[in-house]
Amino acid sequence: MSLSTLENTVDVRKVPTKTLRTGAKMPAIGLGTFGSDRFSPEQVSDAVMGALKSGYRFLDCASIYGNEDKIGKVLCQAMKELALPREAFFINSKVWNDQHDDVVNACKKTLADLNVDYLDLYLVHWPFPNFHPIGCDVDSRSPDATPYIHERFMNTWRQLEQLVDMGLVKAIGTSNMTIPKMELLLRDARILPSVNEMECHPLFQQQEMYDFLTKHQIVPVGFCPIGSPSRPDRDKTEADLVDTENPVIVKAAHRLGVHPAIVCIKWAVQRGHVPIPFSVRENEYVSNLKCITENPLTEQEMLDISKIDANNRLIKGQVFLWEGSNSWEDLWDIDGTITK
Repeated sequence: MSLSTLENTVDVRKVPTKTLRTGAKMPAIGLGTFGSDRFSPEQVSDAVMGALKSGYRFLDCASIYGNEDKIGKVLCQAMKELALPREAFFINSKVWNDQHDDVVNACKKTLADLNVDYLDLYLVHWPFPNFHPIGCDVDSRSPDATPYIHERFMNTWRQLEQLVDMGLVKAIGTSNMTIPKMELLLRDARILPSVNEMECHPLFQQQEMYDFLTKHQIVPVGFCPIGSPSRPDRDKTEADLVDTENPVIVKAAHRLGVHPAIVCIKWAVQRGHVPIPFSVRENEYVSNLKCITENPLTEQEMLDISKIDANNRLIKGQVFLWEGSNSWEDLWDIDGTITK
């Protein structure tokens, strides 16, 4: 995409921000970089280049996505073409499950791949070290998988705190957590989490978790913000609902003359959590960014969306289950206690 394509460039100054507990400003929308099983690292990195030129400044990365080295090259190129310093961008990554005991080296590998000297944010991708191979099917199980062990998680967290002390990471956070697990972390952490990344979309609003996080000054970042139609097949079930077909979402889209996905993005930002939509298509990632700078949803539309009665978790995490666990719900502490 050429920088001269003005209709596809969003004024960065119009993009709202969220303030982390560290005082850092994080853009209120990011570009996800998980290509699922459908897009190559090259397709993702090409989208990153176009998105950065369009006005995105927040990239949500992870080592397990298998594309950080490609993203690092286009990030450097984009900074040169845009004549912007590293500080103009907000770069996030995550430590994968098999690196919980070697976080510092995992982070250094990510830094090298992304061609940056520090990360703005580093997350624990999942709260347990249960591994699964890339591209596995839904029935895949690791014989070494275990339920959540808080002492083990805190050993991982101490290493993230060390990264902050070393100046390699500005802020740290969690992903795929639950309230019971987060309560223990808040009790025991020396450096508190700034962010929790979680599945969040109109048909899975996680209001209780959202309220808990905001009460404790933890910014919610929502993945699958439009219901993730391109998620891996192993994460799809026949019972899944489709956000962009919900009548409340469709009605608001008709009023605005936009695709229903745009309503989902607007809702997220106006509600107060940070969506990280992913697309390799220029018209989609540009529209996702531009829509939060204009034509907001009405108070009534926001209220109507808040009343949608659905609990449609899409990323259930079955591949992380351990021997003796009864169902994927064991991962999410449904009854308010940590499942052993």
